[in-house]
Amino acid sequence: MDEEGQLTQPQDQSCWATLPDVCLHRIFWWLGDKDRSRAALVCRRWNQMMYSADLWRYRAITFSGRHSRVHAYEFESAVWYVKKFGRYLEHLEIKFLTPYSVVLTKKFQVTMQGLLSCLGKRNNRLKSLSIQYLELDRLVWRNSVRSLFLKSLSSFLKKMGKHLDHLNLKGARLTVEQGCHILNSLSYLRTESAVSELNIEDYFSHRLAVYSSPQFNQTMATFRNLVSLTLNYNCISDELLENLGENNAGTLWSMNIKCHVHDPHGQVVWGMSWAKLARYATKLKVNFVFEKVVQYERLARILLQEIPIRSISLRNCSFSNPDWSMKPTLTDLLPTFRHTLQKLSFEFNNNHESLDEELHLLILSCRELFYFNIWAFLDVNFVEQILKSQEEGRCALRTLKVRARPGWVPRGSGKGIQAPGRAGVQPQRSCSGMKVRSEAGHGGWMSHKSVHWKLTISRKGIWRFHP
Repeated sequence: MDEEGQLTQPQDQSCWATLPDVCLHRIFWWLGDKDRSRAALVCRRWNQMMYSADLWRYRAITFSGRHSRVHAYEFESAVWYVKKFGRYLEHLEIKFLTPYSVVLTKKFQVTMQGLLSCLGKRNNRLKSLSIQYLELDRLVWRNSVRSLFLKSLSSFLKKMGKHLDHLNLKGARLTVEQGCHILNSLSYLRTESAVSELNIEDYFSHRLAVYSSPQFNQTMATFRNLVSLTLNYNCISDELLENLGENNAGTLWSMNIKCHVHDPHGQVVWGMSWAKLARYATKLKVNFVFEKVVQYERLARILLQEIPIRSISLRNCSFSNPDWSMKPTLTDLLPTFRHTLQKLSFEFNNNHESLDEELHLLILSCRELFYFNIWAFLDVNFVEQILKSQEEGRCALRTLKVRARPGWVPRGSGKGIQAPGRAGVQPQRSCSGMKVRSEAGHGGWMSHKSVHWKLTISRKGIWRFHP
């Protein structure tokens, strides 16, 4: 009788059914949607684990901008799971990858309308929403489709605004009126918004002077709990800085500002406005990213000495005028922030002038600088000097990322260094407690208190450091 009972014991009493909840939860955590559905059929306990709230708190959905049956199935499946387990959702990320037809934008709009409507009814715990790179100013977005999508998004934010903590609408590309309408939805039927992290980089279309819009300043005045704010420089004005100082003085600690060459950036922002904001928000650190903005006069107008700048990044800097020089920026402007600057990233096409000495002096003058990333024409001795300075304790640099320009042949003639494509014995330099890596992406980060770093130049002109 006992043997028959053992033979006919239900599947729920197997060893898999008694697996500890901690182990079972980790198994389901690493499974995809399809495998989770199959695992839920193993037994009753596994089926119950499928409905664990922890498994559905984070969700990322990617909608392909091209026609593909595989991508369409994956997206529809992901949307189905969000609708089914949406009540547990706390962090939602949606990506629409560069649509190429009006059919796809219409399909995306209809899908999002149903998804947001479902979440608005069932979910009351969403903390983070990210919908990036919609590029709603492109021609593939018909006016009617764009309007319907913005209407759905606005209605959703009105319902979720009271407990939404993080909103990322980077790359939406809206008009000032449309953009302000969406942001105002966060404070619907309230006097203020609860959002603490707001990313509106490239939120407005190119060439819009948002800084001159009273509507935008009024909208930003509704944010009273901002910790981190990311936006474009064409949104910066004295009025905005004043509002941030009055409404977010006790919370604001990070501002990330992007300045693109095609965005209006000639407005006058007084240094006293920045000084007042820094006085109110004592923990504030500002990070600047410049895209193709390289002229000293433009940079000097923006980078005022009253700004507590933590990092500066100059990207896609090509010098079409051979008489123009980058040296004044490196020797006169950037050292102004030597007491606060911690990170520097440069992309130079400086084939007409050497900047090695200026870069080295800049690194030595910035005593707080611990991260330096550069892609430029450099002398081999430049890296040797940086490593030597760090070894002697003359700079605080801990991370150095170097990438040589394609087709580059080193100007230096250091012992053991040969042109790319030739084998040779490479020089070695002792480096204490410093991370050094090239942009090649091989080997990962390496750091040790007593490591001899070897500099290697690949056939593609990429520098590699390895023990």
